[in-house]
Amino acid sequence: MTVRRDFKEPARCRPDLVIGRDELFGSARDQLARGGSVLLHGPAGIGKSTVLRALAADYGDAAHTVLRCSATESESHLPFLALADLFGLVLDQISDKLPTAQRTALESALTGRGESTLQRDGLALRLAVLSALRALAASGPVLLVADDLQWLDSASAELLGFAARRLGDTPVQLLCAVRTEGQEYDRHLRASPPDTLAVRLNPLSLAQVSALLDHRGYTDLPRSTVREIHRTSGGNPLFALELGRALGENPTPPRPGEPLPVPTSLRALVLSRLDMLSDGARRTLLVASAGARPTLALLHAAGRENAEAETAQAAELGLLATEPEGPGVRFAHPLISAALYAEAPVQERRAAHAALSTAASDPIERARNLALAATGTDPEVAARLAEAAALARDRGAPSVAASLGLLAARHTPPDGTPAPDEHRLKAAEDAITAGEVDLARDIAREVLTRATVPADRIRAWEVVIESAGQALGDVDAVFPQALADAGEDPRLLALVHYHLAWRKLIVEGDFSEARQEAAHAAELAARGGDRRTELMSLSFQAHTETLMGHPNAPATIKRALREPQDPYVACHHNGVGAARFRWLLMSDQLPEARATITALLREVRRRGMVESEVHFQRFLAETELRSGHCGRALDLSRESLRLARDSGIGLGASAMLASLAEASGGDLDRALVLAREAAGRAEEDGDQMYLSRALAALGHAQLVAGDAAAAVGSLRRVRELETGLRITDPARGRWHGDLAEALVRVGEPGEAQDVIDVAREQALRLGRESVLAVLDRAEALVRAAHGDHEGAVARLTSVQDRLAKLGYGLEEARAAFALARLRAPRPGPTSYDEAARLFRRCRALPWLRQVDAAAAAGAGEPAAVPPQGPPPSDALEGLASMERQVAALVMEGATNREIAARLFISVKTVEATLTRVYRKLGIRSRVDIVRLAAGRHAK
Repeated sequence: MTVRRDFKEPARCRPDLVIGRDELFGSARDQLARGGSVLLHGPAGIGKSTVLRALAADYGDAAHTVLRCSATESESHLPFLALADLFGLVLDQISDKLPTAQRTALESALTGRGESTLQRDGLALRLAVLSALRALAASGPVLLVADDLQWLDSASAELLGFAARRLGDTPVQLLCAVRTEGQEYDRHLRASPPDTLAVRLNPLSLAQVSALLDHRGYTDLPRSTVREIHRTSGGNPLFALELGRALGENPTPPRPGEPLPVPTSLRALVLSRLDMLSDGARRTLLVASAGARPTLALLHAAGRENAEAETAQAAELGLLATEPEGPGVRFAHPLISAALYAEAPVQERRAAHAALSTAASDPIERARNLALAATGTDPEVAARLAEAAALARDRGAPSVAASLGLLAARHTPPDGTPAPDEHRLKAAEDAITAGEVDLARDIAREVLTRATVPADRIRAWEVVIESAGQALGDVDAVFPQALADAGEDPRLLALVHYHLAWRKLIVEGDFSEARQEAAHAAELAARGGDRRTELMSLSFQAHTETLMGHPNAPATIKRALREPQDPYVACHHNGVGAARFRWLLMSDQLPEARATITALLREVRRRGMVESEVHFQRFLAETELRSGHCGRALDLSRESLRLARDSGIGLGASAMLASLAEASGGDLDRALVLAREAAGRAEEDGDQMYLSRALAALGHAQLVAGDAAAAVGSLRRVRELETGLRITDPARGRWHGDLAEALVRVGEPGEAQDVIDVAREQALRLGRESVLAVLDRAEALVRAAHGDHEGAVARLTSVQDRLAKLGYGLEEARAAFALARLRAPRPGPTSYDEAARLFRRCRALPWLRQVDAAAAAGAGEPAAVPPQGPPPSDALEGLASMERQVAALVMEGATNREIAARLFISVKTVEATLTRVYRKLGIRSRVDIVRLAAGRHAK
């Protein structure tokens, strides 16, 4: 039975909860499932009520009775109101089960008749609430759901606390939420059952805020604006949604560098104490809100003589955070600063910026404030801003440089030199470097509406193309227009053909055509004297040749490394440094690859090149993964994915690598989710190159999870894709060994040998030693499946030693595991000690679990390939290969664990396979399979 108070419950509360609250929701739900209570706490707007409703909806069905109350500030003075909400509709059911004195006291409190008070009827009321809960629990579990505990009337709070502390083993659980600013939830926890779990809701991350805004329909906001919403809201979901709503209703969105429009609802919420400030303190806070990093010294220099006393007054009112150490002046919440600035008249804002333009010590900050204080065009202001943008660029702050460049364009006269569009194009290029692709694209599109100079138009087209990322098919219409604008100018044509090379690779999946386009672009750039484009084109040519296994790849890399070099190209993720890294990694030179990518990552961080940082973080994770450092790879891949989600750059590639890292050292379920996400993104973008890699990651995760049949399906598709793409170097995706192993597990050793033979031919031609070792490991499994155990053991022993010398720790451990399965004549835990040691050294937790399962099951040799003739019973002929193998082992009397270990699959896969066998054969149990083996029909 559920008794509800009539309060509004959004129909879409659960999707909001999932955004950023998965782990929290899971721990709270587990606590409720164990019979415990939960207290949610956090500041206003953080999402407590949403989580509370979702938990109540998710867990409420498990309770026989659900009692609800939701207090409000305006009603908190009314005694027993919450008690009436909770028990009003169930009083008739329990009144006859209460002693007379308790019943009278409770009825009086709930109905208002008799003027019951805690002072007069305290003990009777306390016992009545406790007895009422026990009476309800006698019929089944009771869930008490209470929102906004801070507004609960004091009488109800006292009575509920008394009962909660005395319920003992009575099946009554509390699910409550209370507003707290810090950790002051202790008094509410003391009034809860002893087993209550306190769960604090923390601010959402940038990616979570972005997902929340998307879910609510605010999908057209530029990523730079979403970042500003996250900063201003402090990750508070209510504040973020209100800011998003204000932007959605504003026909003219703020320009870069301008504050967000703060809606009246939020201003009232955070500035309720502003009227208590003196006029001087209010002006001081305005100057602080206008500054980037306000300090007391800066406020003094800006003319605020009483800054210490005025900021102290603001801190007492909770507007500023107290900083006992350090000179910084920090607002208690970013929204207070934004609301204070939005509330101020325009003239007062300009006055604050004018004061800061002379008070600030940093030239960038002086220039920014000078621009915000000025009106109209001013060549001197524009020049100061352009200088500040260049300084920000040199400091590795391209996002700041982009904002300053747009301010410079705004203050440049139409006939100025450089022209306003020159500042805009530079700002767009800075925005691309900073990862603000939405802003960059919008700037470029604006320039294209009026630009007539071919060079300016090509620069703008280049920004539009780069802002498309992997989805180059979305900008197909750009290329003919760009070629027309380039005319016969070799410098401009080189830029267009460089991007056409990428289109050939990503959209059409044609490596040969992409290589030719890149070579053509390099030739045009050399003719036009554009060394940067020449180097980028040569780097891309080397990249395609490496993936193709083309013999010219080393020579092309050497050409790209010749002087003179360009510092930007040297550290760009598509530049020569990255091309050299790929070659080192694919050539098994792991220490050199690690040193190269570490240096590149350090440089792009110094320069603020966000897109390159995303990719290089992923490259470093891949290097560590191949070296068998699974824990380190997992940390790096997760950080790369977080950065990709925050910036909206390289999401598919980062999800793909994170999947590989999770499958090797983390969570297998997460690995599968990430691989499917990566594949979905690649298909959505039309990116065939990364689709094959994503599917390879999916197949690997499925193999590690024990689902060999699914792994075969995924990896066969990879084989088809890469054959069509003409990718011949098996070191690119390194999926061939996994496919061969999966094929052996499903009983297809012939196809497995074919995969091995084709890949080995290319690996021998290119000298890919680690690939050859992995292929030999897979071939050993083929031999074992055919009954050649002695040859398989000899091959695996050699493979393990070779992989150890090459530094491939995880692959070495996998060879040791396969060897342990084959060697153990009397299987037991000690048979797997070496494999466990190597996996433990790698921190390869999913693999360690497989070793433990194999040791526990006493796994021995893998099953030989079933005979090609008829099975023991004609009834098995209709079964698939894996189903026949499982059925045959059941006929031999093997347990599910033994079958799983011998076929290299999970117990869960064995159970699912048996279910299919039963259905196809029209039988019910393992006994019926054994009867079939004996030639008898199941009755």
